[in-house]
Amino acid sequence: MRAPVSIIIPTLNAGEDLPAALSALAEGLDAGLIRELIVSDGGSDDDTVEFSEAAGAILVKGARGRGGQLARGAALAQGNWLLFLHADTQLGPGWAREVLCHICDHNDQAGYFKLAFRSKGFSARFVAGWANWRSRWLGLPYGDQGMLVPRDFYTEIGGYPAIALMEDVALARALKGKLRLLEATAYTSAARYEAQGWWRRGIRNHVTLLRYLAGVDPEKLARSYNRR
Repeated sequence: MRAPVSIIIPTLNAGEDLPAALSALAEGLDAGLIRELIVSDGGSDDDTVEFSEAAGAILVKGARGRGGQLARGAALAQGNWLLFLHADTQLGPGWAREVLCHICDHNDQAGYFKLAFRSKGFSARFVAGWANWRSRWLGLPYGDQGMLVPRDFYTEIGGYPAIALMEDVALARALKGKLRLLEATAYTSAARYEAQGWWRRGIRNHVTLLRYLAGVDPEKLARSYNRR
């Protein structure tokens, strides 16, 4: 029986974070879960591509934009389950066991991980706590929590939209009622929060989400988000 999970990681100059993210996947290899690793690159000019090839990943290149990159990676995947991860997210110990249990017992649902930041202090705990509350009660996990999706579900909902921003929220909304928390933790980078300020970036992200839910065009949101 072939391994069930294709892992898809979008990258853009991710050479600093990608090695640790891939190292955390080792327990999935040991458990026989991982069929293939697909890195979908958006034009890196650091050592991301070289490292991905050295790690044995299937590499696909294309235009920058996380939604499009994820869609291109998924189009190549052969597994019955698709695990989408960000390059700066490291899955915590026990994730492979949790994924295996989910695949065996909850094959009619998609899954996501509990979020934590690789940073200490109240602000990191508060922002992660809000994200976990939002995921559970509003059904809106973000991409840095990882998304485990049955291939049939992914195909049925049309996959990731090729939009400039909020592609993870779009997928979560399409999967509404079919999302389940996986009892393992995804540890994501806090670099942007620490550089921009926890409260400033947190409020900015929240406002962007509300504007998206209100129907503002993702291209317009992306221009505003990047300009700031």
